Amino acid sequence: MLFRSFATPLSSRRHLPTNVSTHPIAVGVAAAVVALTISALVNRLVAKKAERNNPPMGKFVEVDGVRVHYIERGHGEPLVLLHGNGSMIQDFASSGLLDKAAAKYRVIVFDRPGFGYSERPRLTVWTPGTQADLIRKALGQLGISQAIVLGHSWGASVAIALALKDPKLVTRLILASGYYYPTVRSDVLASWQALPVIGDIMSQTLSPILARLMWPALMRRIFGPSIVPKKFAGFPKEMALRPSQLRAGAAESALMIPTALALHKRYAGLTMLVSIIAGADDKLVDTDEQSARLHRDVPRSTLRRVAGVGHMVHQSATDVVMAAIDEAQGTSLTMDPSERGSFVPS
Repeated sequence: MLFRSFATPLSSRRHLPTNVSTHPIAVGVAAAVVALTISALVNRLVAKKAERNNPPMGKFVEVDGVRVHYIERGHGEPLVLLHGNGSMIQDFASSGLLDKAAAKYRVIVFDRPGFGYSERPRLTVWTPGTQADLIRKALGQLGISQAIVLGHSWGASVAIALALKDPKLVTRLILASGYYYPTVRSDVLASWQALPVIGDIMSQTLSPILARLMWPALMRRIFGPSIVPKKFAGFPKEMALRPSQLRAGAAESALMIPTALALHKRYAGLTMLVSIIAGADDKLVDTDEQSARLHRDVPRSTLRRVAGVGHMVHQSATDVVMAAIDEAQGTSLTMDPSERGSFVPS
């Protein structure tokens, strides 16, 4: 009996290494699941707090079942502002462009689908053309049949799509820091976060945390070589870092090159006056490859290169952008015979 009492533990020990070898994996998986769950809950709470601290600034219009958030200020000729990827209405508000323009124009600023407080249904591929249809119908509900349209960055592609679809609606076009021609881009690699399942998991868990850590470097890049202006403190960072908005941004990054491929051969069909503005030192979009080339391809266009300014030209050179808006409203332009595509005031 004494021998058996020792024999049983000894036989059990022969199986011990197998059990121990599986335990670290199981523990690691369980710990990862717990950590991801906690991060998802924390991110959800932070997003809700951001929304409480930054309630909708304007009103809503429903277009084909999609709620679109917009603000409207001022009186006069309608001016539509379309923000870039990852941004929202507060970008134009914090820049001061909204207040400057509202002194002369009836300004309508939209949260594009998935940003700010506008919905972005998952079953729709939100190309610039699809967003242009949404904006066009929203403007119709607001009683606007003609407008000057300004688009910044990704919003410039939406503005172009709107002008091509409805040239009678878009009387003048102002394009700031846009991406117009397909090129190799490293930032498109981040678009994998828009994939189903894995993208959802990342956007709910790790992406907001990583985005907060990367935020200072990202701001230096998009504003550089200009410094980030103090007025940009009015932009609600935590709203931009919500999981839903990060996923929308990843989806738009994935569409950048396909969009440029689809649109670039149609630019010559823009019949209205097109004012092109770009920071000469833009670190995100090469001004020569994009804005200068667009200027050559669009017959009725002007080009402003703003020295010492990066991608956020409406923030860093607000008065220059405002001057382009005013030019689009009231200046008749004639062809400079020395250069195709260049216009000078007359």
